[in-house]
Formats: sequence, structure tokens, C-alpha cells
Amino acid sequence: MSKNTKFNIDFSKVSWLQWTKFGVCAVIWTLLIIWTSNLWLLLGYPFIFDYFITEFIKWGAWKRKADGSSRGAWAEWLDALVFAVVAIYFLNLFLFQNYQIPSSSLEKSLLVGDRLFVSKVSYGPRMPFTPLAFPMTQNTLPVLNCKSFVEWPKWDYRRLSGLGNVQLYDIVVFNFPAGDTVCIKRDNPDYYSILLENGVDYVNRNPAVAKGVDFSNSWKVNHFLMDLGRKQVLNPSNPLSEIAVRPVDVRDCYVKRCVGLPGDSIEIRHNDLYINGIKQKQPEGVQFTYQVKTNGVLLNDKFFETYGISNADRSSAGLGPVYTLPLTDEKAAQIAQLPIIVSMQKIDDSYSSFDRFTIFPHSEDYKWSRDNFGPLWIPKKGATVSIDSVNIMLYQRIIEAYEHHTLEMKSNGAIFIDGKESSTYTFEMDYYWMMGDNRHMSADSRYWGFVPEDHVVGKPIVVWLSLDPDKGLFSDIRWERFFKMVE
Repeated sequence: MSKNTKFNIDFSKVSWLQWTKFGVCAVIWTLLIIWTSNLWLLLGYPFIFDYFITEFIKWGAWKRKADGSSRGAWAEWLDALVFAVVAIYFLNLFLFQNYQIPSSSLEKSLLVGDRLFVSKVSYGPRMPFTPLAFPMTQNTLPVLNCKSFVEWPKWDYRRLSGLGNVQLYDIVVFNFPAGDTVCIKRDNPDYYSILLENGVDYVNRNPAVAKGVDFSNSWKVNHFLMDLGRKQVLNPSNPLSEIAVRPVDVRDCYVKRCVGLPGDSIEIRHNDLYINGIKQKQPEGVQFTYQVKTNGVLLNDKFFETYGISNADRSSAGLGPVYTLPLTDEKAAQIAQLPIIVSMQKIDDSYSSFDRFTIFPHSEDYKWSRDNFGPLWIPKKGATVSIDSVNIMLYQRIIEAYEHHTLEMKSNGAIFIDGKESSTYTFEMDYYWMMGDNRHMSADSRYWGFVPEDHVVGKPIVVWLSLDPDKGLFSDIRWERFFKMVE
């Protein structure tokens, strides 16, 4: 296309294809501006017009040598690759994200090795907290093993309009709430549980350090133990001393089922879930662990495969004749009829002293276990609750870590938020309660608490590929799960 030095252009020489490309791109850009309500994007129109119509900027000049000849096929391939990466970045940001099921916490609803398309428009795409990040990575660049994001600039939480909100029993992908700080060489359990674990271990080995601690106040006990644990973990000689601090959107992703919405009261009684006092029917595919005793016959690989027990779950099943097996009600009923089975009993844990440091809210005042938990009210945006030296353990992380206020308790039990004495607190976000369908093999809200709305990533829509990690190459494809919709 010919142009003169005065930047004049003969629009009659612009082809219909150029005008069509510009029109389509301009419409898409306009819709993006409306969707994001970001008027700064208006500055993109002149560049779009120039790219397709006027070409004052020599967009493709880098692909040509000084004499005007092409640099070769590699330049075209690089151009296509850059375009693909940029396109995938925006698709990943606003529309879909790929996710792979890493553990058995949702079996038999979702299986280890399932690859999912996660819809971000189902709940509305979340604008990135860290906009400068390498696409298609969560927080670490492979091979280089370094951060895949730049911590500046940082954007505040904002979610675009979506198709709806999280509904009860939705399977949801979200950023791990307790993943703001992680031990690089040990990501399970979470960093704060590791601190408690190390603090308890240190006190057990050195009882004198606990002299004078008020063990009737869970807040003070937890702070004391975590401070002790932090000193042990961050000691340079400790293999766990290497830690990373991560913004919300680059924290590891988890996938669980939402079993409690903002404003709901939940309770677990002997493994049964109650919402607002009403006993719930378990979703299809929910598993519990059973203690199974045979007449001396040892269970073999054929048995485990027949009843859908993965290698990961077999490793903790035991050597027999007594086994602990995760089973659906249907599979449990089938196994109970086998002539080799002497007894079967669903595990139903009551509170123990060990739960004090593993079960949310990690307080002696709440004697809850994974199978007998609550009742617990789930915070709702705009709701106000009374707070005191006991229930502050339920809301401490919300106030400090998720809604970014300072929190302090004086020696007399008075609570100060942002330096002001407070007896109430008003929540700034909605919160959810997430649990795995493999109830006894899932690290979920029962261990680390509420999931804030700003941690919600999206909703799995379809399984696009499923590879069985227990099978060999070429026999590991689960063909029957191809394009299976996630219910």
C-alpha cells in the first residue's frame, strides 16, 4: 500500500478483507471495553485501525531484512507463536483455563488424571491481581524453577459479569486460601499447619518453654505455638526454611464441591451433612472410608481394580486381613455381600486431642472432628457478627489475611481491629465451604476454613482428556470419560 510522507492514505486502495478484519476486531474490542468497564482500553482503537488499515507503524518490519527481503520461515513461525501465546493468554484470562485433577479428593466424581476445561465466565472472570505473569503457568516457570509472575504492579480484586454465582453442590476451582505462604520443599500440609506442628513438637521436647502460657485461651496458645514453630521452620539449617509468598491469583489451584453458601449454617453429624438444620442427600459418587475385615483372605489387584480403588488409595489400605478402603455406598453394599468379608464399618471419628491442631478453627473451644463438625455459620458480605475471645478463632484469618485488617487481643481479652476496640465485625466478602467427595481422603475446608469469593477461579465444564496413572502407556486413556460433562 502506497503512502506519502504526509501520512495521507488512499482509502480506495484498502481491500474489503482489511475492512472486514478491522470491523471484527473493533467489535470484539468494544465488547471487551463494555465488559471490563475499562475506558483506558479506548486507547487501543488507533492501534487497531493502524494495524489493519493505515499501517503507519511498520508492524511486520522486523520480519524483513534491510533490503526488504524476508528473514525466512523462522520469522513467520515466531510471529505465529507470539500471536498464539497472546491469544491463549487472553482466552485463559477471560474464558477458559485447563486444570488437571492431581489427587483423589473428588473421587468418584472426578478422577486422578482427568483434564478439565474450567469456565471462567460461569461465575465471571476475575481480573488478575498480578497482571504481568507468564501465560499458562500457575506460579513457577518449568525448567527454570523461578517465579512466573512479577509482583508489581498489583491490582485490587474485581470480577467481571458472568453467567451466575456459585450454587450449592457446584464443583469449583479456586486458589488455595492457605497458600499465601508455602514451604517450597513441602506444600502439604499448608504452611500454617506446619508451623503449628513444629511448635507442638518443640514444646513436647522442651516442656519448660510453655511455663506461664495461658492454655485456656486458644488465641494465645496458637500464637505461642506458631511463633515457636516459625523459629524452627525459618532456621537456615531447616530444609523447610525456603518459603515463597504468593498473591491470590498465582496460588495453587484446588478443586472441591461447594457444600455451603454465604449465610448458610452447616454441620456434619456422623458423616451426614446438614445445611440450615436439614439433612442433605449425598451427591452421587461420594465416598467414605470403611474398615473392612476379611476371613483371612488377602485382597489382590483384581479386587482393587474391580471396585475402583486406585493405587494411591491402596497404599493406605493396609496389608490385611483388616483394610481401610474408600468406597461409595453402592460399592460398600456390594463388598459386604462377598463371602470373604467378616465385617464392615464406616469410619466415624469423634474429637481427639490431635484434632485441636488439624481441624478448623484449631481451637480447644471447638471440639470438632472431620466426621462430626459444627454447627458453623458461613460469613456473608455485609453481615455483622459479635466477636469475642472465643469465636475470634473462626474469623481471625478472614479479618487479617483475606480482608487485610490488623487484629490484636489484649491481655484482658479485648479485641482491637485496626487499632480500635471492637465487639463486632462486618464482612466485606462472601465466603464458601468446600469439601471433597472422597470425604476421608480430602484436605478441604474442614482443615483450613472458608474460601473467600476473590479466590474463586471458575467452574469445571467438561473432561476433555482422562489418563489413568495406574495404567501403562497407551493403555492409560479412559476413553469413556472423553468429553464427559462435569455435573
